[in-house]
Order: sequence, then structure tokens, then C-alpha cells
Amino acid sequence: MTAKISSVPSDRLRRLAVEAVRRLQAAGYTAVWAGGCVRDMLLGFPPKDYDIATNAPPDATMPLFPGSVSVGKAFGVLRVPVEDVFFEVATFRQDMDYRDGRRPETVVFADPETDARRRDFTINAIFYDPVTDRLLDYVGGRGDLERRVIRSVMPPDKCLADDHLRMLRAARFASVLGFNLDAETAAAIRRHAPLVARISAERIREELTRIFLESARPGAALALLDELGLLATLLPAVAAMKGFVHPPEFHPEGDVFQHTVVALDVMGAAPPVFHGLPEDRRPDARRHLAYSALLHDVGKPLTAEQTPARIRYNRHAEEGADAAEEILRRYRFPINDIAVITQCVRNHMRFMHARDMRKSTLLRLVTAPTFPIELELHRIDCLASHGSLANYEFLAAFTRAEEHAMAPPRPWVSGHDIMGLGVPEGPKVGLWRRRAYDAQLEESFRNREELLEWLAREIRQPESSGPAA
Repeated sequence: MTAKISSVPSDRLRRLAVEAVRRLQAAGYTAVWAGGCVRDMLLGFPPKDYDIATNAPPDATMPLFPGSVSVGKAFGVLRVPVEDVFFEVATFRQDMDYRDGRRPETVVFADPETDARRRDFTINAIFYDPVTDRLLDYVGGRGDLERRVIRSVMPPDKCLADDHLRMLRAARFASVLGFNLDAETAAAIRRHAPLVARISAERIREELTRIFLESARPGAALALLDELGLLATLLPAVAAMKGFVHPPEFHPEGDVFQHTVVALDVMGAAPPVFHGLPEDRRPDARRHLAYSALLHDVGKPLTAEQTPARIRYNRHAEEGADAAEEILRRYRFPINDIAVITQCVRNHMRFMHARDMRKSTLLRLVTAPTFPIELELHRIDCLASHGSLANYEFLAAFTRAEEHAMAPPRPWVSGHDIMGLGVPEGPKVGLWRRRAYDAQLEESFRNREELLEWLAREIRQPESSGPAA
């Protein structure tokens, strides 16, 4: 069984990555670490994985690592095992004739310097030999790391025309690392921004997700996407939030777009709490929260109405849920992600009335599967606007106090019971059953028998045409 890279201790992962290089060098080939692992190592971060570059052709590499798998032999790329861990090994190459804005038509095997000069950004084009402890930097990548600059290796227009995804990657590296974009690289992104629409939905989704989850300031990352001209193409409904004002007493931070920027930055400032959520669901919840925060007010431009007093956004949560669903489907999010995120967007306004809710309503609220994410969204929404956490603290306290009731109790009264009391089959059965369950949750009766007696009296009342819907 092979080990999952993320589960391998960093010291062991490094040792095995050194062993892969040693094995290639022992066979007479040049072999080095390449790309992100070298960048992270120089920045003082433990690499999450290691890519290896070599002058050994694939047919010579495979016998050195029994069990190797080709993932792009024509491009010189293999996955090779060392013990139970696989590493990507690529032959030094030169890319030829990009035609689809994604990958080269052909490659030719080359020397290390040529390989470095075909890469995207200088900070990703540094090689390191862990056996001799030697850096190979042909493009000034180490200097750009020290200056905290993202700069394309080749002329930026060619860099971005060859592979359009590099525009999003540049924004991601700048946002995640806290670097600045080189002026020429940024200007080229603005010129080429419309071409980002040609990238596959899945690749865009992956890059956006990494931007919003890995950036310390995901709101600033959103603003950077807007500044570079990428947001209007990728998420026009989000870009449309600019200029839609808020009442200053509730939203001193600015318009709807600026509120979203601040909300995302609040989210990135500290790990989310997710009251009551099991640990194994938290990675998914972080993704759901990020997109809920991004899209929670996407319905406001669609519902804006200027009244004599101020601009209003009635039903923006409901309209926003529909708009969010369209965006998420466009980028081919999993069905469960779409369901959770749209539910959070649709419900994000109901917390404002929490302190006026009946206990049964509160129990329904806090036992919903999406409640931990919704509550966290409410927290960052408040901190990004008026700053009051009164409703958040009330709900968090209620959740702790009612922990025993977080799994909804089984209803004492069924539909058959309701019909047995004289209500004919139809919609009124469901309405009476809900009223009975609310009374049970409110702890208005001590047991099922008392509840049934009360229901029988209510149903027999001549003036009763049924409970309110």
C-alpha cells in the first residue's frame, strides 16, 4: 500500500526524496529537486512534496524504480516509488509550440538551464541538489524570493499566452506568499485577462479554492483578482457588487464588494470555530465557508431597490442562493458542495432574529446539518460590518446549553396518530404533526399521552380549521 504524501512525516518525506536523487546520481545521471519544494525550503517552510528533475530519459529512470508509473511519458514525466511513497520525476525539457493556452504540442529533452527557462515564475525555477547541498539558479529566482516578487521567467506576454492558467497561479502565489507582482508581469495579466475564460472549469475551481483557503488574507486576494481584471471574467456576479452601497450605520466598511473583501479577510484571520462539527468534516466545512462568505451577498445587485429612506436589498438571500448555485454549477462543484453553500447563502439573514425565536424554532435552527457553517458565516458577516456579536454569542451559548438536544428527539406523535384523532388524510395532517412536534420541543408536555390529549382537544374545537401553515 502506498502512503499518502500528506500523511508522511516531513523528515521521512525529505529522506526518501534525497534517496530518489541519490539513486539517479548513482546511475550516472544529474538529478535535483525542482520547483515548489525548493521555493518553500528557501522560505523556511517544510515542503509538502518533492518534484525531481533529471537528465535521465524515462526509459532509463523506470528500471531504477520498480513499480514506476508513466503520467506523461511523452513529456518525460513519471511517478516513481521510494519505499511506499511516490515522487514525480521529470526529464529536463524544452516546451515547443503552445497552441491551446494550456500545454505544449511537443517537447524535446534538454539541459537544466533550458528547463529552468521554460518554467512559469522565477521563484519556481530554482533547482537544488540535496546530495551536494548546491543551488542551481539560472533565472534570478533566489533574488526574487528575497525581494518577495512574482516575476515571469520568459517575457510575460509569451509566458501567459503559452499557458493561460499562469495568470491565476501568479495571483495565487502573490496572495498565499504575501509577495508583490512584478510590474511587467501584472501589466501582462491585465492585457491577457479575458483569455482566462478559456481555461477548463475544473482548473479554475482548483486555483480559486486554493486562493481562498491558503491565503492569509483571502479578501485581499479577491481584490487582487479584481485589480488584475480576472474577476470580471471569472466571477462577474461578484464583480457586480462594486458600487452597491450599504447604510453606513450597519456597514461602515463600504459597499457590498468591500464588505465581501472584509468578510473574507476576517475568515482568514483565525481558524473557524465550527461549533459541534466533527474534526473529519472540518476541511470540507472550511471550503464551504469560504465560498459562502464569497457569495453570501451576491444577490444584492439583483434585488437593489432605492427607497426614499435608503437602498434596500429585500430577498437578496434567496436570490443570492440561486445565483450562487449557477456559479457553482458552472465550475462543476460536487453536488454536496453546491447544496451546503447555497443553503448557507439562503439562510444567512435568519440569525438576526435569533433572540426572538421560540425554543422549538431555535432547536430546529441549531440541529440543521449546516448550522456550524452558518453560525461561523454569521460571525464573520457581523465582524465585517456593524461588529455586534450579540446574536452569535446567544446562539453559541444556546448550543452549549442544549447540547443534549442537538440530536433532534424522535417525534411522539405520528401522522397515523393525527388521522386517528379525526383529521382526514391530506396537508392538514402534516400541519398538525408539526404543531405537535413544536410543542414537544418546547417541552410544553411531560409525555406522549399528555400531548395526545391536548391535540385531541384542539382538533375537536368547532372553530378549528387546522393549525396555521
